[in-house]
Amino acid sequence: MNKKKMIRLTALVGVATATGVVAEANQAHAATTTTTETTNQTTNASVESTQAAVDAAQSTFDTAQTSVDNAQANVTSASNNVTSASAALSSAIANKEAATSENIASATSAVSSQAVVVASASQAVSEQAGVVSAAASVQASAQAEATSASASLSSSSANVASATSALSAAEAALTSDQSTAANNLSAAESAASSASAAVSSGQAAVDNAQAAVASAQAIVDAVAKVQSSDVINMSVAYITALKNYLANPSSANAAALQEVAKGADYVKELQQKFKSDASLDVVVDPSDPTVQEALSVYAVNLINHLRNQYGLTTAFGASANANVAAIDFVKKYYDDEDWNIFGTTGSDGKGHNKNGLDAYANQLNTSIAEDAGSGLTTWVNGKATMATTTLHNLLYAVYSDIATMLFDDGGTNNWSHAQSIFEDGTILGTDGFNNVYLGVAFDKYGYAHYELYNATEGNHLGNNAYSLDVQTAAQALLTNAQASLASAKASLQRMTTNLMVAKAAVVAAQNQLAALENSSANDLVAVTKARTQLASAETSYQTALATYKQKEEALKKAGDNLAAAQASLEAAQATLATAKAKLAELEETVANLTNADQLLAAAQAAYEQAVANLTTATGNLGAAQVDLAKAESQLALAEDTAEQAKVRAAIAAQVDQQLNGSTANDHQSAGQDATSLKTNGRALTATVATASAAKQKQGANQGRLPQTGNDDQEASTMALVGLGMLGMATGLYGYKKKKLTK
Repeated sequence: MNKKKMIRLTALVGVATATGVVAEANQAHAATTTTTETTNQTTNASVESTQAAVDAAQSTFDTAQTSVDNAQANVTSASNNVTSASAALSSAIANKEAATSENIASATSAVSSQAVVVASASQAVSEQAGVVSAAASVQASAQAEATSASASLSSSSANVASATSALSAAEAALTSDQSTAANNLSAAESAASSASAAVSSGQAAVDNAQAAVASAQAIVDAVAKVQSSDVINMSVAYITALKNYLANPSSANAAALQEVAKGADYVKELQQKFKSDASLDVVVDPSDPTVQEALSVYAVNLINHLRNQYGLTTAFGASANANVAAIDFVKKYYDDEDWNIFGTTGSDGKGHNKNGLDAYANQLNTSIAEDAGSGLTTWVNGKATMATTTLHNLLYAVYSDIATMLFDDGGTNNWSHAQSIFEDGTILGTDGFNNVYLGVAFDKYGYAHYELYNATEGNHLGNNAYSLDVQTAAQALLTNAQASLASAKASLQRMTTNLMVAKAAVVAAQNQLAALENSSANDLVAVTKARTQLASAETSYQTALATYKQKEEALKKAGDNLAAAQASLEAAQATLATAKAKLAELEETVANLTNADQLLAAAQAAYEQAVANLTTATGNLGAAQVDLAKAESQLALAEDTAEQAKVRAAIAAQVDQQLNGSTANDHQSAGQDATSLKTNGRALTATVATASAAKQKQGANQGRLPQTGNDDQEASTMALVGLGMLGMATGLYGYKKKKLTK
């Protein structure tokens, strides 16, 4: 799009227009028969006429702009052609300079040599085409043989499928009843096997129950003996010294307690009081619930007997839940963490797992204290060895540990084990032990752990409490074991009966299968025949398969040969194409050198023609631009004329309005009215003389018309004033800019 500036010369036009408007206004006043409607129609017609002229000028301008654009495109195209022709002319000049007889002869020789190369390459292509043709023939033959072999293989495969189907049908006829019978037999045998296994399991349960009864009986007998006799009695002097020390653990009180306790010698004396019995030499599992109950009841009774001597009325308790918690704690924080509390010599151990105690106390939300003893381990030459785990060993370990805690607990422990036994409501200065339950467990190193829990309704550690009446608890164990034995025997009897029934079902199924096999001779013949036919079909199939594979291999080889021949042909064709291209290039070079004069002349003529075309296009562009400038000026003039016609119409309308609105009283004083008009955003003010001034003059000259003498001069003066003001305003308006978009 082009943007143009248009300057309008409208000063003279404005004066002329204003003069006409004032004259029309005077005429409208002088001739009372002329109406404002006529004046307005005249000025409106002038506006319409000038607007039509603007539209026509705009159309002419648009046409001229299109002509300029087309001419500019032609100039650009002609300029490009000149550039191209100039390059061709330069090339032709260079070719002319190179067109010597020696260069022509050399190029001609090169053409001849290249022609020989082309001929050789063409021959190679022809020969390789023959090779490809032969390979294609071999490949086609191999394809036909492979297709035939495939068809034979498909036929053989169909025969195998048919024979297989026939055999399946024959076998189905043979084994229909046999299969059912065989399944029945298999099910019966499986049931018999399961019943037999159940009997074996039941027998093992009976054996285990009988062993449990024997073990419970041994425990009942042994515990009843040792519990009544294996008690630890403290002297009054020991109790007094211990109370003094626990109340005030001073050095003097500690020495006095140690003197009364008599140290290790007295411990040995107490240990010798343990009542051994042959009935205790039964091998048991320390984690067995029955053994756990016996040990914890035994230990709690020993401790409570000591607490009674000490003067305490609150007793420790024993429960299955406390024992389970003890076993779980020892496994988790000693066995799983390989935590050896005493070590291999008694002095290289890790001691109590305090972090584990804290963690487990938080887990159970209760207070826990732990005592530990040598348990099942005896000390031989400073090394710990695991003793045989019998009921005797376990009871003796508990008895020995508690005795050691009382009388040989000096040194760094400061009698802390004794404190844990004889304190009430607190253990080692820690409150929250108002309902103590004891759990006993042995770690994998053989050491005994005595876990003291404060049982609450929330942690349930006091649930499933054991009776501390040894005889009652032991008898309950025996009663439970005997009940388990009776249940196991009854279960074994049921299982034995089930086994007998299952064996009978096996015999019946075997008889049914034998009867069916004797009556299926014809079906067996059909099966044999079908199997023979299937074997023959499979042999034929294998032969056809081997032939198919052979032909497929031959086809693949022929295909590979054909592909190789085609690749060689394509290579030869590529070589021939390259040679031909080179020959054509050389021939073109010879032609260019030979025809250098003609090529140069043609290039010169083409260049001159391009220059001439450019000159013509440039001239056409100049002419179009001149036409465009003319059209632009005409458009500007037409628009100015139209705008001033609008101004004149507006002024006429204003004057007519003022004249038509005057009355007799208004004509008594002369004056000037200012008429303000707005056209296209500009204020245009014209000052005109009204009929009032003329009427005053008329009164002075007694009604004379302003045509001659001084009257004419006065009228002319008034008109010139109006024209001057109008001309100034119109001149200011006339200089404007307009944007034209194309």
